[in-house]
Amino acid sequence: MAELSSNWKKLQAKIKAESSAPKPAPKRKAADDTIQTPSQKRQKPHPKASHPQSKPPLKSFPSHKKPPSSKMGITQSSQLPRGTPSTTHPSLSLWAANHDITPESLAEAYSLGTRSTPLSLSDHPTIPNSGLLPDVAASLGKYLAIDCEMVGIGTGGHESALARVSVVDFHGKQVYDSYVRPREKVTDWRTHVSGIAPKHMATARSFEEVQGEVAGLLKDRVVVGHDVKHDLQVLELDHSARMIRDTAKFSGFKEFGNGPKPALKVLARELLGVEIQTGQHSSVEDARVAMMLFRKHKPGFDVEVANRFPEGGGGKGKAAQHKKQKKRRG
Repeated sequence: MAELSSNWKKLQAKIKAESSAPKPAPKRKAADDTIQTPSQKRQKPHPKASHPQSKPPLKSFPSHKKPPSSKMGITQSSQLPRGTPSTTHPSLSLWAANHDITPESLAEAYSLGTRSTPLSLSDHPTIPNSGLLPDVAASLGKYLAIDCEMVGIGTGGHESALARVSVVDFHGKQVYDSYVRPREKVTDWRTHVSGIAPKHMATARSFEEVQGEVAGLLKDRVVVGHDVKHDLQVLELDHSARMIRDTAKFSGFKEFGNGPKPALKVLARELLGVEIQTGQHSSVEDARVAMMLFRKHKPGFDVEVANRFPEGGGGKGKAAQHKKQKKRRG
């Protein structure tokens, strides 16, 4: 019995010694959980590529400095690559809808997210005496440019009568063009300037027809032109001064004037780099130039109108304002 107890003690001591001995580390499996072949086990890594997945240590930079951007790969930038199509911001769409102008036209005028249309007189065709073009008139915006050609009436032909009127949209597309039969006898056709000749009267429209169609186009729209008051006078139309953008009266163009107001021909040459009125005038061309000048300097026009008519007031002349104030006091 004593011998059994002695053997039992020895067995316990052996078991205890084996359990306390360090166990060998388990073999690491391959990254793809596959069994390595003997040839793969014998391969040794190249001394320079012993750590293929290792990365160079990152450089530390002071907190007030940014690390230099990489010349390769993707870099962060707020600018879109050239050629990337741009979209109009939703807020522009909302503003445009409230002011009857397309979002694209608004963004173009202020250079907000869209590529502006090239300023060229040859971008759109001219169709003389076409009347109202329905495909263009169906999508008119807030802005229209107008120009008229006159002939001389009365003694010596010193008075003016309407003989042609042209209207273009914000992009310079022709909206309306018509020859007009003067109601008075023409004593000076002024062909060398106006381009109007007796032959054009064969297909000309009556004054009343043209006046009605143009009045419908201009209603509730901003009218752009050069010395617009003369165009409205021969058309016998009234328009709110607040809704007129006159390139002859814009303060930003005064430096180009040789007198009280600059000539459209001078503004076209100096600001647009185009030559117009080298011979007979074209009312379509002149209207397009006026619109091009307005588009190029639209923010300045907007500021000037806002200063002239604060809080949406004015626009009907001092007489109308005085009458309104008198009515309030009465």
